[in-house]
Amino acid sequence: MNIYVSNLSWGTVSDSLFDLFAQFGEVTSANVIMDRESGRSRGFGFVEMPDDTEAENAIEKLNQTEFEGKVINVSVARPRAEKPAFGGGYGNNRGGNGGGYGNNRRRY
Repeated sequence: MNIYVSNLSWGTVSDSLFDLFAQFGEVTSANVIMDRESGRSRGFGFVEMPDDTEAENAIEKLNQTEFEGKVINVSVARPRAEKPAFGGGYGNNRGGNGGGYGNNRRRY
């Protein structure tokens, strides 16, 4: 089960998140999401646990508890929404006029 953890302290690292969840069972991975530009934590992360019962227990026990100075939110992670490969819509830089009404008028 993939678990979403939010409201993490800026100083939280993946290893401490791993250790927190390992108290409840086997942890496959734990990742604190970092900002690409600043290198600082974005305040949330994901934990994977292979056993759903252990994962549900961890969610129940850890949600709304204090961890490294902040009250964290723990829930089942939602699947990522699929994004179009080229962004779609107006101004997609694929050689068109961006769609919309009236873009196919003939000039006389």
